[in-house]
Amino acid sequence: MSQTEQIQALEALRTWWAEMGVEADEAEIRALTKAARARPDASQAPAQARALRRIPKEKGHEDWVEEARNLAKAASSFAELKAAIEGFDGCLLKEAARNAACFDGVEGAPVMVIGEGPGAEEDKQGLPFVGRAGQLLDRMLGAIGLSRATNTFITNVNYWRPPGNRNPTDDELALCRPFVDRMVELGQPKLIIAAGGVSAKSLLNASIGIMKLRGTEQNFETPGGYSGPLFPIFHPAFLLRRPEEKSRAWRDLLQIQERLEGLS
Repeated sequence: MSQTEQIQALEALRTWWAEMGVEADEAEIRALTKAARARPDASQAPAQARALRRIPKEKGHEDWVEEARNLAKAASSFAELKAAIEGFDGCLLKEAARNAACFDGVEGAPVMVIGEGPGAEEDKQGLPFVGRAGQLLDRMLGAIGLSRATNTFITNVNYWRPPGNRNPTDDELALCRPFVDRMVELGQPKLIIAAGGVSAKSLLNASIGIMKLRGTEQNFETPGGYSGPLFPIFHPAFLLRRPEEKSRAWRDLLQIQERLEGLS
C-alpha cells in the first residue's frame, strides 16, 4: 500500500468511527499518519499534501484561539467568515468531520438562532439544523412567523461534529467563539435565540442549566460592540426526546414573538 493510500485509509477509518459514534484516539491517529508520511512516495506528493492539509499544526490552545480572533476580525462579510472557519485548523474536531456547518438562512436577518453544533446530517450537508431536530426547529419558528427562507439566520457555537454527537468541550467552544461573535457582529440581529443548554451557557458564560435559563431574556454582548436581547430555549432535539416539555417551549416562543413585535 502506498503512502497516500495509507493516509486515505486512516481518514476513512476516522470518518467511519465518527459515524458509528466511536471516540477516535486522535493521538494514535496522528502517530499512524506521521509514520505513513515518513515513507517516501514522491510520485504522490500533490495528493499527499491534500490529504495532510487537515492535520493541525503543533500550537498551543491559546495560540489557536488568538489565530481564530485574528481571522474572525479580518472577515468583513459572511462569505469571508465562512472561508476563515473552513480554513481554520486549530480544532481537532475538524479532523473527523466531513464539513463545517457554518450557517444557513438570510444574512442580516432580524433574528439569529444559535444552536449547539452539527449532528450526522448537518455534517453531511455542511448546514446547521437540517436533520430531524432542524425540521422541528423550522416548525417552531414558523409558528411565530419566522423562517430561514425569509427572516431568520441560523448558526452554531461549534462548527464541526463531535465524535458520537457528544457535547463540545470548553476548549473546543473557545476556539469557535471568535467566529461566533463575529457572526453576530456582521449580522446585527435585533434578537438572538440560543437553542439548547450548550449554546445558552456558552454564549452567556453561565453556570446554570437550560431549565433555569429558558423563559428569561438575557443581554448578549460581543467584543466588537454588539449588544442585544438573547432568549434561551430548549433544543429541538431535547423536545423530540421530551415532548411533554413542548408546552413550555410554546410559551417561550410566544415570549420571543411579543418581544420581536416590540422591537419592530
